[in-house]
This record gives sequence, C-alpha cells and structure tokens, in this order.
Amino acid sequence: MSISPKVREASRARDYGKVIELTRTSARMTQTQLGEACGMSQSAISRLEKRGARSYATDVLATMATHLGIPRTLLGLAPLAQTQQEGYEHVERRGFLGGVVAAAVTPALPAVHDHADEASLQAAALRLGTAAYRRLDASVPSRELAEAVRSHVRLVQTVTRSASRDGQRARLAAVCSEAASLVGWLSWDMGDHGSARSWYGSAIKAARAAGNPLLAAYQAGSLAQFEADTGNGVRALHLTMTARRLLDGRTTAVAGAWLASVQALAHAAAGHEREADRALVASRALSEKLSPAEPPPWPWVFAFDESKVAAARVTCGARLSLSGWALGMDVEALATGHAKQRSLVVLDIAAGHLAAGRVEAAFSLATRALETGLQYGSGRIVERARAIRRSYGTTSVPKVVREFDGLLHDFHL
Repeated sequence: MSISPKVREASRARDYGKVIELTRTSARMTQTQLGEACGMSQSAISRLEKRGARSYATDVLATMATHLGIPRTLLGLAPLAQTQQEGYEHVERRGFLGGVVAAAVTPALPAVHDHADEASLQAAALRLGTAAYRRLDASVPSRELAEAVRSHVRLVQTVTRSASRDGQRARLAAVCSEAASLVGWLSWDMGDHGSARSWYGSAIKAARAAGNPLLAAYQAGSLAQFEADTGNGVRALHLTMTARRLLDGRTTAVAGAWLASVQALAHAAAGHEREADRALVASRALSEKLSPAEPPPWPWVFAFDESKVAAARVTCGARLSLSGWALGMDVEALATGHAKQRSLVVLDIAAGHLAAGRVEAAFSLATRALETGLQYGSGRIVERARAIRRSYGTTSVPKVVREFDGLLHDFHL
C-alpha cells in the first residue's frame, strides 16, 4: 500500500499514535472496528492515538502494524524478516514453540494504568500468540504444533475464567474462539476428524459468548469447509446458511466471496454441479471487486483473493469428476497458500488428469504432493492421496502407480 507523506512525517517524529490514526482513517476504519480487531476497547485506541511521542508498548504496536497492513518500521519496530534473522531461525524448534506462549503473555507496560487497558493488552498479547502459531502452520508439522497450541488454549481459558468484568470476558472469549479454531484446523490436517469437529464447535460457542457475530460466522463457515472436505455436503450447506444468518446483512465483498466459495465446495460434496458453478461464479465476481488494500473482515485469517476462487473450482471439479474444472484453472489455483495447501490443490489437479484418462500425469503429480504430505506428517494430504489411488481401479498397474503405492504404503500416521 502507498504511504502518505503525513504518515512518514509522523513516523519520523516518533508519533506512532498519529501514524495509527492516519492509517486507520485512510482505511475507513473506526476506532471501535480497530479495537475489536486487536482485542482492545475504543477508548484504549483513542488514548493510543493521542500519545504523541511518548513511549508505547511494542506488542501493541506490532498488533497495530499487522491489522493495519503497514510496515513495522513505520511504528519504530524492526522488520519481521530482520527479527527472524537475528534470532528465530537459530533457535531449536521445540524451544521456540514453548517460548511463543511465554512471549505472548509477557506483561506489557500499558500507557494508562487502568483495569480496562490491562485487560485489552492482555487479550491483544494472547491474540498475538495465536497469530504466531497460525503462521507456523506453514512450516511446522501439525502433530508437533498442536500440542503447543492446545496448551495455549488452556492458558486463554484460564485467563478468561479469571476475568472480573463482562467486557473483559467477552474480549477473551473471542481470543479463545480463534485459538480453538486453530486447533480444529490442525486436527483436520492430522486426519483426526472427531477432534476437529469438537474444536470447531467450541470455537463457534466461544464466538457466540463473545457476542461477535462476524467471528461466529467465520467459525461456522470454517466448520462448513471441513464438512465439505470430508464429504458431508448436506451438513456443510446447513452450516453455510448458518454463517449467512449470523452475518445478518454485514457481508462485505471479501466475506461474501469466501462464503460463496465454501458454499460451492458444499454443493460439490453433495453432487450439485449446477449450484456449485453458480456459487463459484458469485465468488469470483465478488473477489474481483476487492481492493488489495482492503483488510479482511476477520483479521485472524489471511486475505481472500481470486487464486483461492480458482483453487475452490479445481477442488469442486475433483469432487464432481469434472476434468475441465480441475484442469482449467490449475496455474492460477497453484498461486494460493503455503506448501501443504498447494499440495492439496495438486492432488485435485491429479484427480482431474485421472478423470481425463491421463494416468501418467495424474500419479506423477500425486507423488509430488504425497511427498510434501509425508514431509509434514499431514494426514489430510495422505488421505486425499489414498482417495485418488482408490479411484484408479484397473488391474493394470503402470510403473508410476507402483512407485506411488510404495511411497503410500511405507507411511504410517
């Protein structure tokens, strides 16, 4: 995003409150909206913006930079890449996973020492811990990461129970929802479907307790995506309707685009080709209206874009055995997500090749994706690979299929 001269001038003067205010107003966000995104009250945001060149809590500044989508340097912080280079890349992985929670709950020095600000900063610190774990999902096996995240959820639950005011409990319940949703995602990746359903259910319940319909809608949509992936199309469709009711007219373009893509996956799981196509067309139309500078309506996830619509069409094509869908947008679809997410798209493309009778291409791609699944211990990738193998029922087994079988049979979760 372009940085205005006024913002740069305020940054040079170390008036980081002004930087936040100018960026927030440029993004057409209210103090209340920014506060909800960062787990802080509107009054806390107001005081933060008026602090001038006085000292600031660095964890709060980091949260602001993340949710406003501005470089950390504008708020006096080291670039994230530099931070990683100076330390994080050289620590032992398990030590880092254990240390994330400790760093997240290190007491901040609030600008104003009142209970409301302390509670807001506490929620923000815990939310940063969840965000850090979510980013690690791209590079750390889910089985290794899940243990640390479950401990983080227990910590959030403990802090929530000790909150003395309704407003504090509501903010912390939202943080608890976000963390529970992440455990649901990790359980899904490990192939533990019972735990995934339970954690997503807890995430929805906590979002409702927080009084946050946007968060509850996101969690219901996430559970719908899971149910669609596991073949429960009717249940997935019911959950997408629940998500839309929770939004109750609050749908922005990005929220609508994402929910439409989930609805398409649900229709595909139920075998509804025409309805899936309509939902995908609606999702792409909404995604084309998105501005690159527009922040996602749910700041606890990454932005939604046209490559994700393409990936959804590829997945729908694989579910419906429509090779034209699975192969028609393969290049664009592969621009989405990290290595594990791309491997799932590759497997869907492989299913498209198999539906078109291209056995060599199908299993060459499937082998590549399976290798990534084995590297990260992803039960979801392995199960998707097994589904492709089951769909190839001929007695003639070419060499590329035998090699795939060897790789698949050697793996045990």
